[in-house]
Amino acid sequence: MTLREVKCGETVRVKKLSGDGPVKRRIMDMGITKGVSVYVRKVAPLGDPVEVTVRGYELSLRKADAEMIEVE
Repeated sequence: MTLREVKCGETVRVKKLSGDGPVKRRIMDMGITKGVSVYVRKVAPLGDPVEVTVRGYELSLRKADAEMIEVE
């Protein structure tokens, strides 16, 4: 399952980051790394962006970025 498929109000743990080079590095620089807990706060009506809480701060992710984050 990817972060894009998670419903509002759920907390998940990051299992794997896909993507390559600079895109993966940017996601990791935002604090989303393997094993971290991510709480999905809001999802926009058309699904873009997804607002999450990670490591104590709010973050908005595009659908394309959220699809690269595999969660459990």
